[in-house]
Amino acid sequence: MGHMSPLLRRKEKKSPAERMVTLVGKPGCHLCDDAEAVIEEVCAEVGAPWEKKDITQDEELYRRHWEQIPVVLIDGEQHTFWRVNPDRLRRALQG
Repeated sequence: MGHMSPLLRRKEKKSPAERMVTLVGKPGCHLCDDAEAVIEEVCAEVGAPWEKKDITQDEELYRRHWEQIPVVLIDGEQHTFWRVNPDRLRRALQG
């Protein structure tokens, strides 16, 4: 394996407030509602911002994630899909 790129080896950890959690789902999806409840709770607790995106309104998200919704992204990188584990999300946000 080659050297890690300097971008991946940032020394300063981001605080939860500097992260962005994105929930990708669609209206009328029960798993999405469950995921939203977990995200809302964990983000409130650690002080991280979050947003919700409707997969039916975004062609790129649709192509990439349709089979997996709800999908949770942290800073645009996929964190998990289907079910959100609050402890794992909390750990990911707190670095």
